[in-house]
Amino acid sequence: KDVVGMLSQRFDGQFSRIEKVEKVDLDFPNHLTGLKPTYLKLCFPNVQNLMSVRKLILPAVEKNRKNATTRNVYANFNALEGEDGPKLPDNIWDVVLDIREYDVPYYTRAAIDLDLRAGSWYTVKCATVGNAITVEKKPAAEQLVKAEPRVLAFDIECTKAPLKFPNADHDQVFMISYMFDGQGYLIINREVVSEDIDDFEYTPKPAYPGPFVVFNEANEKDLLVRFFEHCQELRPNIWVTYNGDFFDWPFIEKRALKYNLKMEEEIGVSASQNGEYRGRCSVHMDAFCWVQRDSYLPQGARGLKAVTKYKLGYNPVEVAPEDMVRFASEQPQRMAAYSVSDAVATYYLYMKYVHDFIFALSTIIPLIPEDVLRKGSGTLCEMLLMVEAFDKNIIAPNKQKAGGTKFHQRKLLESETYVGGHVESLLAGVYRDDLPEHFDVDPSAFDELIANIDRDLTFVLEVEEGKQRSDVVNYDEVRNAIIEGLESLRDQPRRKEQPFIYHLDVGAMYPNIILTNRLQPTAIVNDSICATCDFNRDENKCKRSMKWTWRGDMYPSTRSEYNSIKHQVEHEVSAKMSGMSMGSDDSQNKWMSASQKEADEAKKLDAAVRSRLKGYCQTVYKKVKVTVEEERYDTVCQRENPFYVDTVKAFRDRRYEYKLLTKQWGKKKAQYEKSGDAIALADAKNKSVLFDSLQLAHKCILNSFYGYVMRKGARWYSM
Repeated sequence: KDVVGMLSQRFDGQFSRIEKVEKVDLDFPNHLTGLKPTYLKLCFPNVQNLMSVRKLILPAVEKNRKNATTRNVYANFNALEGEDGPKLPDNIWDVVLDIREYDVPYYTRAAIDLDLRAGSWYTVKCATVGNAITVEKKPAAEQLVKAEPRVLAFDIECTKAPLKFPNADHDQVFMISYMFDGQGYLIINREVVSEDIDDFEYTPKPAYPGPFVVFNEANEKDLLVRFFEHCQELRPNIWVTYNGDFFDWPFIEKRALKYNLKMEEEIGVSASQNGEYRGRCSVHMDAFCWVQRDSYLPQGARGLKAVTKYKLGYNPVEVAPEDMVRFASEQPQRMAAYSVSDAVATYYLYMKYVHDFIFALSTIIPLIPEDVLRKGSGTLCEMLLMVEAFDKNIIAPNKQKAGGTKFHQRKLLESETYVGGHVESLLAGVYRDDLPEHFDVDPSAFDELIANIDRDLTFVLEVEEGKQRSDVVNYDEVRNAIIEGLESLRDQPRRKEQPFIYHLDVGAMYPNIILTNRLQPTAIVNDSICATCDFNRDENKCKRSMKWTWRGDMYPSTRSEYNSIKHQVEHEVSAKMSGMSMGSDDSQNKWMSASQKEADEAKKLDAAVRSRLKGYCQTVYKKVKVTVEEERYDTVCQRENPFYVDTVKAFRDRRYEYKLLTKQWGKKKAQYEKSGDAIALADAKNKSVLFDSLQLAHKCILNSFYGYVMRKGARWYSM
């Protein structure tokens, strides 16, 4: 109560309320017995108040943490307790020992707390009195109805100087091509293009139709006005570009300003603080972001033309950059075909690969679609863990911060990581199935396969195919045929035959490693952690020792050489600073500014020392890096709160469900194609695409859970 009173007095009127809450904290000593620390939940009427209070609380927490690790914060707090209750110091800042979940973006916080997702359906009601809004999620069956937003994909062509990149200060837009819900449009700037272009069609494949209506405008201003006015008429829900954040949008915005046209006022699209273009009432999806993160294409094949060949399966129209302006004058029809080919490729690339994929992710991740598209897979994992933690009343840990200078074997560590799980090749080489090969097999392995034949067939039928074993009419016939084949191989272990070539894959390898061993960052324990736990008894068998391989990159120099170079650099820096006068600090929080300055200077000093050390090692040791691998052992607590493991398991199982549904609707689609039922066929196609997108989205996240825990800045971090 005293702390609440001090906070309320210090920040009078800035809180909407302060709540006392008990949260599950996986860093809390002996938390497995149900012990929960008490937190004060500060609620604010707006983000501005939150930020102003946070600015003052954060530095205090950092100051108090200098002599306290996360696990003994609670011991420090308990040390304040006296016989007559808490003994609070005069300074409120000495009481604040920990702060959590202060850096969750506002809209993400709201989405988690209110269970809102951009890709889900809701019933929204507005009360007649007070204008209160209520949002109710629709039933699961109604969630499968596919949304049909209006999509506009566009591309621009610009003039440019020879061997230079287009510059919006003096170059013009001479073509804008765009597709809106399957209909194409092309706007021409006749100041650059030598003749009018008639309506035409660009359909590279029957599956990608492209009828184009052409607008021939007198100049660039008329071209931009036509584009803005047509967009106002079409009112797209989704804008699609290819690398539009860095070229198309800023170029159009700057050219429009030349004619006193403000793009944000015309179509509601503007740049955010980080340079990404967002719509006020619409979504901007840059397909290039999907290619970078999710396409798995090699680095040299991520331009629009290469992606079109790989993903859409046709060769687009190509024109060399240096020929574009000349072709606009000499071969305008060819230049028009080139321009619309980019719009067609962007539109169908988005509709075929990106739209359903991002829509599927948006149904489970508390982010807006632009962030679902642009954020890394590790961030998506973290968002899902935040949701799961909230549902189970678990307080989220703070983001991991990079540690200070580390040494190994008296050498400075440049970086450290682990050797990940991997599949060993049975036998490496290139093989053919039409040349005889010598085989020498182990008979006992076939006895094991024969003994487990019913188990394996049941797994295939019930888990992989979703059928019941009792429904199979020829089960015994198939079973006996397999056993005969296995017995034949067992009885003649040495043979020379033309081989079959099989690709053996490990299904969901990383998720299954996590699930089998109950691996999760909070479960990695040591003797001091176990000593505080009531379950720390041998009969509980709750500790599993696991071996892993640590890998470190080190500088070859010794620690004494590092110290010598560090002192040298520090002396040089202090000599430079001695002649500089320091300005006075007029900020309200002098301690925070000094701390920030100290941290920045430490980073700069460390970078300078490493740079100097790298040059020294190259000169003296003729190398700058030594790689060492070590086998290490860690203990995994098998009783730890399994929210991380449960999240992975739920995603794996849900992906299996979606894969099964994808197969089922694929079969239905084939049936309806034969029967000619157009309405049922359209529904089957939509369901098949939706479930395939959902299983792919789950696969993308599943494969990231293992690597996420080593990501810099991860909340749930563990080497």
